[in-house]
Amino acid sequence: MELNLEVVPAPPRAAASVVMVRDTARGLEVFLIRRHDRSDVLAGAHVFPGGKIDPHDRSHDSRALLASPAQGLAACLNEAGLDPQTAASVYLAAIRETFEESGVLLARGARADHAAQATALVRAGLRFDQAVARLALWLDPAELLPWSRWITPRLPMVGNKRFDTRFFIATLPPGQTARHDNLEASDSVWLRPRDALQSYWNGTIALAPPQIMTLAHLSHYPAVAQVLAAGRARPPALIEPEPIDAGGDRVVCYPGDERHSRATRVMPGPTRLSYRHRRFEPMGGFDGLFTPTTGI
Repeated sequence: MELNLEVVPAPPRAAASVVMVRDTARGLEVFLIRRHDRSDVLAGAHVFPGGKIDPHDRSHDSRALLASPAQGLAACLNEAGLDPQTAASVYLAAIRETFEESGVLLARGARADHAAQATALVRAGLRFDQAVARLALWLDPAELLPWSRWITPRLPMVGNKRFDTRFFIATLPPGQTARHDNLEASDSVWLRPRDALQSYWNGTIALAPPQIMTLAHLSHYPAVAQVLAAGRARPPALIEPEPIDAGGDRVVCYPGDERHSRATRVMPGPTRLSYRHRRFEPMGGFDGLFTPTTGI
């Protein structure tokens, strides 16, 4: 993955990303898609389904499809000054992007055949919100657990775009199957968090820092129930990475690092990643990704 050297003065774009999880006999697994090589954001990297909020996510007609009131959604995100309409658009973007990039439909009572019908309607030319309305379904924000909020700094470590991304946890709905769309994504895989990071370390897949740190965090939980319990026990973590130069290396610091403006940790794992060997590495090598921190 190439290091970005360009300062981006534009404000960050509002976005949403969904970390889809499931239980298996081998433990907790996370769904990752590989961005198409032609993508203008993280081309070739493995990411969680997601993308920026689009105008239809902000429309009254789309908000009317939500099974939960917008006021309650703003409270769930726990952000001072966040208006209910914006909160609703964040949830709508998360649900829409999950469907578009994985085929999973987070709607109340949605079955595999509903997801297939919605896919067919979208391919026939309907927008996502129009397809959901045609099927008389309610989009279900309760399927999404707010996990973290990442705001790209003015000097991004990768890419030349800034995002204000809310990350959610979602459990794969029973009977539905997640698969990449072959448009924005060229491949997909379910992996245990530690195995995904091992593949990254071995050079098999590429990951950006938010995915690295999120996977490192999730590696501490053996099953979906523990992830959900952890997310419900605390407000979503606000993570504003701060890049520095350290001994000739580009380094990105996170809350709790001695060089970060916030002294309190908000997640386990390393407090900084250094760009070396064309990848982002913690102090202590691979094992440094799994630093435990109690109370987080």
